Order: sequence, then C-alpha cells, then structure tokens
Amino acid sequence: MSHLLNYKLEGEGHTIVLIHGLFGNLDNLGLLARDLRSDHQVLSIDLRNHGLSLHSDEHNYRLMAQDVFALLQHLQLNNYTLIGHSMGGKVAMKLAELAETNINKLLVLDMAPVKYTVSRHDNVFDGLKAVIELKPTQRKQALDILAQHIELEGVRQFLGKSLYNNGEHLAWRFNVTSLWNNYQEILGWQPITPIATPTLFIKGGDSDYLTAEHQLDVQRQFPNAKAHVIANTGHWLHAEKPAEVLRAIRKFIT
Repeated sequence: MSHLLNYKLEGEGHTIVLIHGLFGNLDNLGLLARDLRSDHQVLSIDLRNHGLSLHSDEHNYRLMAQDVFALLQHLQLNNYTLIGHSMGGKVAMKLAELAETNINKLLVLDMAPVKYTVSRHDNVFDGLKAVIELKPTQRKQALDILAQHIELEGVRQFLGKSLYNNGEHLAWRFNVTSLWNNYQEILGWQPITPIATPTLFIKGGDSDYLTAEHQLDVQRQFPNAKAHVIANTGHWLHAEKPAEVLRAIRKFIT
C-alpha cells in the first residue's frame, strides 16, 4: 500500500519542488514558495515522518526520494526543478539520482553530499522528548519546556510550528521516535553516481554544513555544480535572507 505524501500545489508554469529539512513541514520554505508561485507551479511537500505525511519506522534517503518520486508520478509531473534545504537537500540529491532525466535543475540549500559525524540536535531531541513526557496543554507551557533544553528562541519558534492539540494535550506532528532512531541515517550519506544535472549549492556564509573540505565530494557527485555564498547568514539562510536566496535561485533557473 503506497501512502502519498501530503502536499500543496500552487501557481502555474514550470514546476519547482520545494523540500524542507529536519523537523520542518511544507510551510517551511513558504517565503520561497510565495515568490516563486507568481510565475511557476510550486509543489511543497511534507516528507515522511513530518507534517501530515505518513509515519514510518523507516527513514532514509532512498525511501524519502522514492516517496517524492511517487508523488510526482501521481501528479503526472515529469519535468521539474528541485530545491531542497538541509535534510531536504539530501533528499533532492538522492532524487536526482533516481529521476535524473526528469530534472531540469537542482538547487541545494546549505547541505553537502557527505556523511556528517557531528550530532547537532541532541538538545533539540531532549526538548522534544520532554514535551512528549510532560504533555503540556498550552502552547506557552510547551515553549517553556523547550526553553529548558534549547537556547535559541528562533529554533523553539520553528519547532513550535509543528505542535498541535491531539484532543488531550499538545503533541508533535513529526515522528520524534523514528527521527531519533534513524538519526544516523539522517546524518549519513551513500555517495551517488555522478549527476550531469546543472546544480547550484547555496551556502550560508556563517554555516559549517557546507565547507571547502566538501568540495571534492561535491565535484565527484555533481560535476556540473556551481556554488553561491550568501554572506552573514547561517544554516537557515532562506528564513534569514530570503531576498538574497531568491535572487540566487532566480538567476540560476532563468
């Protein structure tokens, strides 16, 4: 039984697929969608274990890419541009391997095609699990619980977008258990066969997710890749500097 991903399709023209990162949902790249849908068809999706899409014990890039591909086939879309941020960037890169002939251009926001070794989300998982344990009934309570584990208010606000009332208390839309159990898969990466698709890596100038040491891995897997740096911004470049990110996207896809 196949479960189609939850999605939103807006606008008309050449299709752009937006793929969010870890703990996100289809609204996560909304600043980009609102601009791009003026002259493109924009498909925003909830990846598995996120938003309103299926919950599964399995969470890896092969399956996530297959989920997205199944949705694209269902919608009878066979020529599109992919834009993915962070974990979604890896999904987009994996999908490029799966559907290379369907992909016009590939844009990866602040992610490298490599296995990462640093766990960056231990405190986030601690906060998410604390909310599950303490079952808050009010949003403010939930955010206060998160604050005991997560220093950055922006991160707490971002996570708070995935809180909902399950009838008894606040709960997470994303599948915390599966994401925790599969965290090594999320950090991981199986190198892909080289993809000729024109590719743009957009890096946050202050972020360490995509660095000079990744250059060889990028060139090996994406021989037709360019890089663009957005200065004075971190990993959440599309939220921090949407105008600059959009300018880079539009210049590349025009």
